[in-house]
Amino acid sequence: MSKQTDILEFNDADLVKSLCGPNHAILALIEEAFDVYVEAPGNSVHINGEAGPRARAAELVREIYQRLERGWPCGTSDVRALIKAIGKGKVKAAAVDSIIPFPRRAPIVPKTPRQEGFIRQMQEETIVFGVGPAGTGKTFLATAYGASLLARGEVQKFIACRPAIEAGERLGFLPGDLNEKVDPYMQPIWDALNMTLGRDETDRRRASGEIEVAPLAFMRGRTLRDAFVVIDEAQNATVPQMKMLLTRLGDRAKYAVTGDPTQSDLPRGQTSGLAHALKILRDIKGIAATEFTASDVVRHPLVGKIINAYEADASKSDGVL
Repeated sequence: MSKQTDILEFNDADLVKSLCGPNHAILALIEEAFDVYVEAPGNSVHINGEAGPRARAAELVREIYQRLERGWPCGTSDVRALIKAIGKGKVKAAAVDSIIPFPRRAPIVPKTPRQEGFIRQMQEETIVFGVGPAGTGKTFLATAYGASLLARGEVQKFIACRPAIEAGERLGFLPGDLNEKVDPYMQPIWDALNMTLGRDETDRRRASGEIEVAPLAFMRGRTLRDAFVVIDEAQNATVPQMKMLLTRLGDRAKYAVTGDPTQSDLPRGQTSGLAHALKILRDIKGIAATEFTASDVVRHPLVGKIINAYEADASKSDGVL
C-alpha cells in the first residue's frame, strides 16, 4: 500500500506553531506513535503515511488544535495521554464542564477519563475518595480543585492534612514552628498550590489563614465549615482517625480523600482507615470514589510500566506458599 499525504488546514498559524511544540517535540511524538511523517508549514499540517496511521494522527492533530483554541494547555505529557487514548479508540476533548478553571491563567485539564470522572465527582458530591497508585494525579487534582474554589471565592478556606506517620504524629522534637515542622510532609500539596495559584498568592493566602496545612491529628475537636479539605496519604490514617476527620464535616464544606490502600505505612496488622472507609461508606449518597489504575499514570511513561511490574510480581508472590 503506497503512502499518501493528508493536508489539514487551520485558521490560526500561531496555534499551528504552538501545536508543533518546542523544537517540534509534539510532532516528533506523533511521528513516533503512528509511524508517519508530519510537517507544519504556515497554517496547515501535512501528514504522510499509510491510511490507518495517517487517520489516527490527523484525529490527534485536530484534537490538539481544538484544545489550544480553547486556551487549554497541551504539552508533551498531555499529548502522550491522548496518544494512549487513541490507541484505545477513546480520544475526545475533555468536557468543558470537567476542567478546573482559574482566574487569569489556563485551566487544569484532565489527562485521562478517570481524572475527568474524579473532577466531576468533586463538583457533584460532598466527600470524594481518589485512590490508586502514585503518579495518577489524585493529590494534584484534589489540591487544584480546592485552590480553584478558593481563587473563585466559592469557599473561604483551603485545608490540607495528612498523617505524619513518619514522625508518629509527634512533631514536637522537630525544629521550628508548626509550619516548619509540617512542611516536609506537605510538600506535594505546596507544590500543587504554587503551580496553580502561584507562589506569591499561595504565600499571601497562607498568611491570611485562607490556606491551612496541619497534621491529621490537629483536626481533632474542630468543625470544618465553608472549606475544601484535602486528606492526603489517607492510607496511613487509622480507622479512628478517619472517623474523626470525616465527622469534622461542617456546612458548605467538601472533602477530597486521597491515597493508595496498597501502600499503608501503619504497623503490621493495623487496619487502614482509608480501606475501611471505602468498604463501609461508598454506597452513601453524597459520597463517591474514583479508583485509579496504572493506565492513569501521568508521570514519566516508565512509571506505569514499573507499577504493572510490581503488581504482577505481587500476584505471583500471593500464590507462593
